[in-house]
Amino acid sequence: MKHEFLDLMKLRRTRYDLTNKSTLPKEEIVKLVQECVKHAPSPFNSQSTRVLLLCGKRHQQFWDIARHELQQIVPTEKFASTEEKLSAFSAAHGTLLFFEDWSVVESLQAQFPTYKDHFPQWAYQANAMAEFAVWTALAENGMGASLQHYNPLVDLEVHRQFHVPLDWKLIAQMPFGVTLHKEPPAKEFMPIEERVHVACP
Repeated sequence: MKHEFLDLMKLRRTRYDLTNKSTLPKEEIVKLVQECVKHAPSPFNSQSTRVLLLCGKRHQQFWDIARHELQQIVPTEKFASTEEKLSAFSAAHGTLLFFEDWSVVESLQAQFPTYKDHFPQWAYQANAMAEFAVWTALAENGMGASLQHYNPLVDLEVHRQFHVPLDWKLIAQMPFGVTLHKEPPAKEFMPIEERVHVACP
């Protein structure tokens, strides 16, 4: 049994101690994301996942949007912890915004009405696989990341400020960069037998 893939899965962890440094030049990050998104599976090979890579000022711009929107709903006296989180994300090297092109989803619903109710769920599953692929590839290249969900709060401004097509539905945000600490904190696992049941003769 080969363990390379499992070792990479174990390497991929949620990391909040991100810096603005990268182990790869921008061109190689772009290629890495492109390859991951290209080869991630999707229902009916729909290829509906879309990704926007934000670096530099555009990366900061996204977290300014999140900060502004959250200030409208979080009480001032409770905003300090929110600000701390947002500052950690904006300290990263960049952010990946993951979308699903809902025009593709709706097209499949019209084309295959028998499965109409399933396509939105399948789209989320396809997006999750692309997220996992990119996240793992970043870890393989010495960078940490985390997965955030400030949608739908930021959606309107994301579409307006980044000129994203209206059919693109924001699913998740992934800040990434070199981590401050080499090792992640310990992770606890529940007994795997409670999660994986076997029914083989």
